[in-house]
Amino acid sequence: MMNLRPILAPVLAIQTCLIAALCTPHLLHAQVAQPATSNAKPNILWITSEDNGVSWVSCYGGTNAKTPAIDQLAKEGFRYLNCFDNAAVCAPTRSCWITGMYGISNGTQPMRSRNLIPHDKISYYPDLLKKAGYHTSNPGKTDYNIGGREDKQCWDYKGGKNKSQYGWRYRGEDQPFFAVVNIGDSHESRAHGDGGKLRNDPAEMKLFAYHPDLPAIRRNYAKYADAVEKMDTKVQATIDALKQDGLYDDTIIVYNSDHGGVMARSKRFLYSSGVHCPLIVRIPEKYKHLYPANRPGDSVSRIVSFVDMPKTWLSLAGATIPDTYQGTIFLGSETETAPQYHLGFRERADERLDHVRLMRDARFAYHKNYMPYAPAGQHLAYLWKAPLTPAWEKHHRDGKTNAITGRFFEPRVSEEFYDNATDFDNVNNLIDDPKHQTKVEELKAALRTQQLQLRDSGLLPEKMRERRAAANDITIYEMVRDDELYPLEQYLDAADMALTREPKNINQFVKWMTNDDEGMRWWGIVGLHLLQNKATKAITVVQDALNDDTDEVKIMAAWTLVNLGDSKPALATLEGMLFQPPTPSQNTTLLHNVMDWMGEPALPLVKKYIERGGNRQGKYGIGILGRVAQLNGW
Repeated sequence: MMNLRPILAPVLAIQTCLIAALCTPHLLHAQVAQPATSNAKPNILWITSEDNGVSWVSCYGGTNAKTPAIDQLAKEGFRYLNCFDNAAVCAPTRSCWITGMYGISNGTQPMRSRNLIPHDKISYYPDLLKKAGYHTSNPGKTDYNIGGREDKQCWDYKGGKNKSQYGWRYRGEDQPFFAVVNIGDSHESRAHGDGGKLRNDPAEMKLFAYHPDLPAIRRNYAKYADAVEKMDTKVQATIDALKQDGLYDDTIIVYNSDHGGVMARSKRFLYSSGVHCPLIVRIPEKYKHLYPANRPGDSVSRIVSFVDMPKTWLSLAGATIPDTYQGTIFLGSETETAPQYHLGFRERADERLDHVRLMRDARFAYHKNYMPYAPAGQHLAYLWKAPLTPAWEKHHRDGKTNAITGRFFEPRVSEEFYDNATDFDNVNNLIDDPKHQTKVEELKAALRTQQLQLRDSGLLPEKMRERRAAANDITIYEMVRDDELYPLEQYLDAADMALTREPKNINQFVKWMTNDDEGMRWWGIVGLHLLQNKATKAITVVQDALNDDTDEVKIMAAWTLVNLGDSKPALATLEGMLFQPPTPSQNTTLLHNVMDWMGEPALPLVKKYIERGGNRQGKYGIGILGRVAQLNGW
């Protein structure tokens, strides 16, 4: 039987839009049909979908889901081949979007940190669009990860109960608009649960190379493919609403996802499945002077990073662009030279710590793992809600994975390098391949240059940088721009030395352990930890570090000492920290993470914690120590 879904979806979307308009009285009073004149500034409609990377969009070669609306938009517009998210997860990504700055540059990179920024120095792009005469609307998701300002405050139209998601309908007469329509039907949550009838056939799903071929995994792929197809119908409904209002030929339409996802090892991770995103721009013929290629339907190969987008929107609108904006204009009459590289970053996601930087070009990607002792696939409550993840983990615990499908659950190497042209799934690490060393060194140098330019705030542990900024009564943004408070170049050098894992550096690590700067002591203990049993001659120094003034150094010293065979004082230190009354400066997150990473030596402490009524729950489900207890039947 012929599959009618691609044919019927646009019809159903039109019906839905018309019913909504007739059943919502306030729309009768909204500004509906105000086509712009040929001399007017362009309207801009930005359609974002959540969590689906290029692998889930059929015009990018994806086969698991069918996306006819997005595909048609690509035929009428321009399909960007190398668009990359900077953060691989929603809140840090949206922080980049609203400020036009990399999260690592203003301290907003940890998930849901809501760190303060100096709002008198950093402007949100909707404020600048309003100054340029635009009506701005975003009735959906904001999630900007920034403290000191309510997320919706910067928008003219914020939506609300029983109000339209099509914010352009509330603009003033003859006013150009910038409207965001965010579609959540492809969000990770739509992959949770195992019930319901599937439209897509699990047997037809194409799996990433790192996923074992299991029935639960195939079914989860099919469930998410259904969600992506539903998202595509919402894209069509939005476009139909624009046409219904007579604005299709006056409006630049931008479509992209907010990052990759959602099957485990994509969203939250800097591999291609987590950061390589669809980006399609349709430009009406009246604005053909803005075309990025010869004609609609063409593809565009330039690199676009998400941080480029707000600067580009301001340029298209003729708005003022502040010096704080760090992206590159990729579209329009003020288009700038295409960047050679894309920078990505990953740090804490919910309760789980990590620290990775990505520098890549259109083909090759260099990853630096600043916390290689932590496995990529550490248990994350929200990620484990999708059936795929526990099925994959059980398969690994049962000893059935191989070198590719099991690597996710193991500690990592310090550096990774991938050829994305031949290995989109990023399973063949070429970091030691002689023929790629020139490119590896090129990307490493480019990463360091950009970290220095952006003042990468991640070279101190999250709690440590928060304490330092608070002690000086300034934001992290301001703190990392003061070399006295944050000697970044020194930290970068120390981290590089620690990550090499070379025994010849042990004396330098020992020297750092007496440095007045707790940041240097941090990298000293990390260097000693990564040496494993080759750090034995420094055991006295590690023992002394159990009395360090900072939680981070004490915790890592205890773990290092356990590995060196001196468990009693190390576990006593951890026990004291585990049961001490909590304080705002205490790094409980690192403590719980390390106790999980440590494994068997920490189990008696975890059991005691649970038996004494310790909290089993985290924000999105079972917490780190609760999970350890669960696995051990406590």
